[in-house]
Amino acid sequence: MLAVCGTFFPLRPAHAQWAVYDGANHVENVLIAARTLQQIDNQITSLTNQAQMLVNQGRNLASLPLSTLSTLKSTISKTTALLAQAQNIAYSVQSVEQQYQQTYTSVSSGMSDRTLFSQAQTRWQNSVGGFEDALKLQARVVGNIPSDSSAMTQLVSASQTSTGALQAAQAGNQLLALQSRQLSDIQAELAANCRATALQQARDAATEAESDAQYQHFSQHDAYVPGTVSMFGGSGN
Repeated sequence: MLAVCGTFFPLRPAHAQWAVYDGANHVENVLIAARTLQQIDNQITSLTNQAQMLVNQGRNLASLPLSTLSTLKSTISKTTALLAQAQNIAYSVQSVEQQYQQTYTSVSSGMSDRTLFSQAQTRWQNSVGGFEDALKLQARVVGNIPSDSSAMTQLVSASQTSTGALQAAQAGNQLLALQSRQLSDIQAELAANCRATALQQARDAATEAESDAQYQHFSQHDAYVPGTVSMFGGSGN
């Protein structure tokens, strides 16, 4: 019977169908995934920091859009040109030596009255021209004040709103350049005022020498001639 049953109903081996759960392996996989995500997050943070650093470097290297250099150079050129227009005696050592010796120190009693008068007129013209030059330069310096105020306001505003170190430094450098130009204006004005004062003092000194020369002329000639004078109908000497 068993043989017959075995013939019609063959025996089949039984297979297990249950899934086996490995908890330790699952935990390890989760930890690996977490570490991987942490590494990715760290890389993203590092890249973000590098990008921000590059942005900051770009700001620090950005140039200041405002420049007052051309205006400062133009103002200095105008002041220099005004100094070059000095009347009669220029701002030149050679010119001063030549004309000063010729006009201020060459007065002597041997000169004619006409020559003395001509030199006195030249000295007067030099003094008047010196004071006129000083007044022109003073007007130029005063005229620079509004433009200087505007430039200073723009530079201070640019420095306060600068996006990086380079812009702040450039704004500071331009402010220093503005101060240097203002100092050059003061130097030029002092030179013009001192020139006018020196010309007047030299004129006063030459006038004293001229007066002495004229006195020498007068003392060398006896202009008194005795004669007979009639007064009240009478006669007398």
